[in-house]
Amino acid sequence: MARLSAQSRRRLRVAFLLADRFTLSAFANFVDVLRLAADEADKSRPILCDWTVLSDGADMIRSSCGVRVQPDTRLRHAGNFDYLVVVGGLISDRAALSDAEVTFLRAAAAAGTPLVGLCTGVFILQEAGLLKDYRCCVSWFHHQDFVDRFETELPVSEQIFVVDRDRLTCSGGHGAAHLAAFLVQRHIGQSAAIKSLNIMMIEDALSGERAQPGPLLPRKPKDELVKRAVLRMQQHIEVPKTVERLAQELGVGRRTLERRFLADLKTSPQKLYLDLRIDKAMLRLRSSRDSITSIALACGFCDAPHLARTLKAERGMTPAEYRKAQARADPDQPAVAVLAPSSTS
Repeated sequence: MARLSAQSRRRLRVAFLLADRFTLSAFANFVDVLRLAADEADKSRPILCDWTVLSDGADMIRSSCGVRVQPDTRLRHAGNFDYLVVVGGLISDRAALSDAEVTFLRAAAAAGTPLVGLCTGVFILQEAGLLKDYRCCVSWFHHQDFVDRFETELPVSEQIFVVDRDRLTCSGGHGAAHLAAFLVQRHIGQSAAIKSLNIMMIEDALSGERAQPGPLLPRKPKDELVKRAVLRMQQHIEVPKTVERLAQELGVGRRTLERRFLADLKTSPQKLYLDLRIDKAMLRLRSSRDSITSIALACGFCDAPHLARTLKAERGMTPAEYRKAQARADPDQPAVAVLAPSSTS
């Protein structure tokens, strides 16, 4: 009777499928929010939330950092749960889940169970055919990997998570904590969600629309609209978008976007976009032996002379001169992938 009473108090039940070499931080952040939703100091445990790690076998599951997790429930004993969470990890040609686990995942979707993809878990859901006609979230870091693998799909890569009906996808990292807090708020209450994050030293609960942090820039954007615009720029280096197109995709006018850039970064969208493309070209020049023509095309320039003219005007040297200077600086040391600072910073 006591066991039934304890189970009846649990308002959110979550099952996990962990990919081979899954991302430990995404899994841990998600679980800890569930655990802390009903915090009892050092006695925190499944109280208002319940969770289990599923597997078709009893072997421990290896994370990308080498730490292994012991699954506690076999697929045939899975029982009922409110969400099935797939935690992805390193991208490779190897199967991330077993055939039995993919079959279980599809059966859960067919039964109407909401599916959650954390980190590259979205790749697994996509490969299983479970994201057709759904918007999905991918980390900016894996945006190009996703586009290359699923050529007809265009993921959302400027938000921390996306909720589209019964599919919830997340960029990973702290985004997993915020997505878990979203579910805790939905099923238990806002105060429980905020308390969980605060105990984890995460100050505010963020909505899914909040921009991903993105790569480092000489000046870090604070304006959410500017952050989203910069992420889109970084995802479209090879074929740059016009400022008008960026503004349209972000639901604002061109002048609004330009005004927000000037207020936040003291520069225009055009100038920042150009700096990003130049930085990418300089990175390729010092870290690869690719031809200047191929680097120019990969970074949104018409040809090698176009890149040479732009680099000379903006950074004071041609591609050939830059490569020669890098070789003289340390001829025996492999090039290090560090973005060159903008001349306007």
